[in-house]
Amino acid sequence: MMSLTDALNYTLFSNPVSSGTINFTKSALSSLGGYVGITSTKAPVNMSPPELYKLAAHAGPYVRIAGLSGAVAVVLAAYGSHKKYPDDDRGLEQRRVFDTASRYHFIHTLSLLSLPLVRSPLLAGTLFFSGMILFCGPCYYTAFTGDKTYSRFTPIGGSCFILGWLAMCI
Repeated sequence: MMSLTDALNYTLFSNPVSSGTINFTKSALSSLGGYVGITSTKAPVNMSPPELYKLAAHAGPYVRIAGLSGAVAVVLAAYGSHKKYPDDDRGLEQRRVFDTASRYHFIHTLSLLSLPLVRSPLLAGTLFFSGMILFCGPCYYTAFTGDKTYSRFTPIGGSCFILGWLAMCI
C-alpha cells in the first residue's frame, strides 16, 4: 500500500504530466541561458523578443490553435450570453445546453496549451479538437436554434474528450 507521502510525491512530481512540465520548464529556461539548476539564483535578465520566440518554438502549433479556439470560445460565449432565449422550459434547456458547451469549450481550449508537455501531442490534440467539434458544436447549434438534429454526435464528442485526456497519459 502506498503511503500518503509517496502518493503526494507521485501526484506532484513523478507522474508523466508533472515530470513533463518540470522537464519542459527546465529546458525552456536553460535555452534562455538563465537556468543552471534548482539551487541556482541566477535568473534570466535579458529576455528579448527573439529569446521569447525560441521559448515559444518548443510549443509547436498548439498555442496558436489554443489561441484561435479561445477567441472562438469568447465570441460564442458573448453571443450566447446576450441571446434572447424563450421564457419557457425550452429556453431554460437551451440556456443549460449553451452553458455546458461553453464550459467544455473553454476547459478543452486550456487543455490544448498543455499539449507540448505530453509524449503524443498530435493524438491528444486531435482528440480534443474533434471533441470540441463533435460535442460543443452540436450543443451550440441546439442552444442557438432549439433544433436537436445534430445532438446524436455529442456522445461521440464526449468520448473524444475522454480519449484525449487518456492520450495525455501515454
